[in-house]
Amino acid sequence: MSTSSVTSSGSSAPVVSVAGSSSADAAGGSVINVSSLVQQLVAATQAPREALISSQTQQVTAQISALGTLKGGLATFQGSLSTLDSAGSFRVETATSSDETAFTATAGDGAAPGTYNVAISQLATAQQLLSGPLAASTPVGSGTLSVALGGASFSISVASTDTLTDVAAAINAAAGNPGVSATILQGSDGAHLLLSSALTGAANTIQVAETDAGGALASLTYGTGNTANYTQEAAAQDAAFTVSGVNFTSATNTVSAAVSGLTLNLLSATTPGTPETVTVGTDTATVISNISSFVDAYNTLHGTLTSLGSYDASSNTAGPMMGNAVLTGIQTQVQRALYTVANTGSATYNTLASIGITTQSDGTLAVNTARLSAALGTNFSAVTQLFSGVGGVASTLNSQITTALGSGGSLTAAGQTLTAQENALTKQSDQLDQQMAALSSTLTQQYAALNTLLSSLQSTSAYLTQAFATLPKIQSQVG
Repeated sequence: MSTSSVTSSGSSAPVVSVAGSSSADAAGGSVINVSSLVQQLVAATQAPREALISSQTQQVTAQISALGTLKGGLATFQGSLSTLDSAGSFRVETATSSDETAFTATAGDGAAPGTYNVAISQLATAQQLLSGPLAASTPVGSGTLSVALGGASFSISVASTDTLTDVAAAINAAAGNPGVSATILQGSDGAHLLLSSALTGAANTIQVAETDAGGALASLTYGTGNTANYTQEAAAQDAAFTVSGVNFTSATNTVSAAVSGLTLNLLSATTPGTPETVTVGTDTATVISNISSFVDAYNTLHGTLTSLGSYDASSNTAGPMMGNAVLTGIQTQVQRALYTVANTGSATYNTLASIGITTQSDGTLAVNTARLSAALGTNFSAVTQLFSGVGGVASTLNSQITTALGSGGSLTAAGQTLTAQENALTKQSDQLDQQMAALSSTLTQQYAALNTLLSSLQSTSAYLTQAFATLPKIQSQVG
């Protein structure tokens, strides 16, 4: 048998060659190319099942990717709700100073709207001490200098060879220095040691003591009852000011304890008898910006949802989640929240449309800024409740998204189902590989045995052919 073929049932099955392909397949050799035959039979068996698993895997992978896109879109949109989903997020105040050369102001949480008189009699200052003339290059003595600023202190060791310059450098480099800087000023009368405090306030005075028992280091000391060695160039003093007639002092010029929620940055004294004012009011510009950002974020989410669930008739292409119950459920919840009629305490401002946020023909939202501004100016509380109150737009959406993305939410459950399907398909693929390996081994054994039999039969056939070819000659001789 020189050639033959095996085909699987069906007219479209691939043709499988079983003939040998070399001279070795002649009589006495291999009749069937077992390796090639087995490879073709296994491939023909594996291909349709492998194609089905591959197609299902691609579908599941596309669903997992689409679900990830949906989760990401919802999470991003939820971020825009943080400035609208609570009453506190609407308490955005602004503070305006009547004279920003005297002070500036910043309003924070709890700042009560109103106008306050501010009179500044003095600023908080830091102490600065200038020593008498000394020799900069001559050793100043030996021992220990203890330098204090307010309630903190540090010490430096002074060697017998150290000069005033060395002492200044040691002060600046000392560990634990709370804020005393030392500078050498070279004047016409000699060198001067300038000690400057980094801390303002009457309590933050500089003191210098020594331990050389009244030796040369004594000329660098300063403290209560010992002020002759230095001239005070600037005093350590607290700021003194009034807010609406109430007296205050502060160790710093940044004051946040005088008026709740209000920070004053004192810059200069005001004219006696003529206070300046700070006005605290609602920052509607920021509120409008936050609401506009919410609308922009929704429009982005709307585009994501539409893309995932749409169908393009021109290209006959469906979105990866078209008809998906999870996507449909999310869309329904979002739409219901957007078009709710909230209990705001106002019959006029209780829907998004009533404050100027309307739906366009493509499903996106648009903001009429003038109408929104008018609503905030007329009934700020109602607008606040529309977004942040019980059943409000932002508070409801935030709750819904948190639930959907949570451990027991619809999106999490859908993700777990898809992951299980993906794992099952991977297992099927592995099992198919194992089955095809076993089939290959079985077929190899069967066709190898057949090959041996056919080879034997071929040899017998050749022998008989040769034997029969000699019979006429024998008959001729006998005759």
